[in-house]
Amino acid sequence: MWNRPRFDLKVRLTLRVAAISAACFAAISAYFLITADRAAHARLDDIAAIVAKTLELQQGKIQWVANPRSDFPNLDPVSAYVMTPGLCLAFRGTSGEFLQRFCSGAPIPTSPPPQAFVAFYGSLFDPGREAARPVIVRGAKLGETVVSVDPAVQTADAWHEAGRLMIALAIALPLLCALVYAALSRALRPTRMIRSGLERIAANDLTTRLPPFDLAELSAIRDVFNHLAESLDNALAERSELTRKLIALQDEERRYLARELHDEFGQSLAAIRALAASARQTAAQECPSLLGECDGIARTATGMMETLRGTLFRLRPPDVEELGLVASLEGLVAGWNGRSRGATRFTIRFDGAFATLPATISASLYRIVQEALTNAAKHAGATKVSLELTMVASEIALAIDDDGRSHDPAAKSGMGLLGMRERVAALRGQLSFEAAPNGGSALRVVIPLAAADRPPLERAA
Repeated sequence: MWNRPRFDLKVRLTLRVAAISAACFAAISAYFLITADRAAHARLDDIAAIVAKTLELQQGKIQWVANPRSDFPNLDPVSAYVMTPGLCLAFRGTSGEFLQRFCSGAPIPTSPPPQAFVAFYGSLFDPGREAARPVIVRGAKLGETVVSVDPAVQTADAWHEAGRLMIALAIALPLLCALVYAALSRALRPTRMIRSGLERIAANDLTTRLPPFDLAELSAIRDVFNHLAESLDNALAERSELTRKLIALQDEERRYLARELHDEFGQSLAAIRALAASARQTAAQECPSLLGECDGIARTATGMMETLRGTLFRLRPPDVEELGLVASLEGLVAGWNGRSRGATRFTIRFDGAFATLPATISASLYRIVQEALTNAAKHAGATKVSLELTMVASEIALAIDDDGRSHDPAAKSGMGLLGMRERVAALRGQLSFEAAPNGGSALRVVIPLAAADRPPLERAA
């Protein structure tokens, strides 16, 4: 039921108007046909009454004249005035026989009506029906006058009238549809603006506002749309501000943790290494069998120091504001290439000028790349990771592709990806993390450089 074909609203309304108009034209045509049929029968009744009156006068004259001529009934005097094509006048006696009958010829129609119309008209109106009036003289019925019209003539006249209406319909209906479509197009023109506004809202442009409209219904939609856009803009601004504060607090906690690890844990490891060196000197002189244990303690302390340096580097990265985003990311990639020892190959490419990039965006991009590289190398087990950072006039695009396991749950739902989403949301950007077409994963991040104020949609003329 959801795959039904969709029609344009203007087309649908125009078709409905056309159907209603056609129904109205059909009703009007039926009314005219009924009226014409009643008028024709009324005319026949009038002619029958005139003929009957004329014959009564003729009979009265015969009775009053001394030497009457037996020419009754005589339809000649009246036929000259009432005869029309297809009309028949007759006098039927009391025995039922026609004593006199006159019929005018019916012309051959230039465009005979279709048989379907002939059958339809004949079933509804009974063309050729007779109109009869009695001829009464001094209370005695001498007979009756009978008037009728050839059914073919009456049907042809009806078809002629209906044809005129059909011609009018054929001309008026397309013109009416065109005018209705044009009027609807003009009235519904603001819907294109509403659609454009919704598309901009879907693209996270919450500064979009709609102008006033002439129609009250569309103005109500405009008020709700603008209120919704403003509410979403405020909610997103509050969320971004809260996320920014949370990220700032998180970075501060990282710096504090880095200081504590460096000052406490680092000094303890340095002391362990010093004690191991001192113990080795003592063991070399007094107990050579302990030299292996002393060397093992020194190696363990050295390994822990290396791990601590890596942890401190992740917790407290180089000063991106001082070194710049490009140098910081190049150093990050070089560090991963060094630590992976060929197991994973990291490459990076830049396109654009990043020297004037705001510090907040630079720091967030560095953290996003740092988390993405960690996910690709540790969770996805990638062997190739490529980064591309592009900056155009209004946005920054980050693309990170790897050949690792694209459906790793830790990579998709872990805290690292959640942290990246929070940073991107704080900058009002967009992030997507999906499986690459050729295997692996593809991370895409788009961050606007500035929330440029866009004017409301221009009102259509």
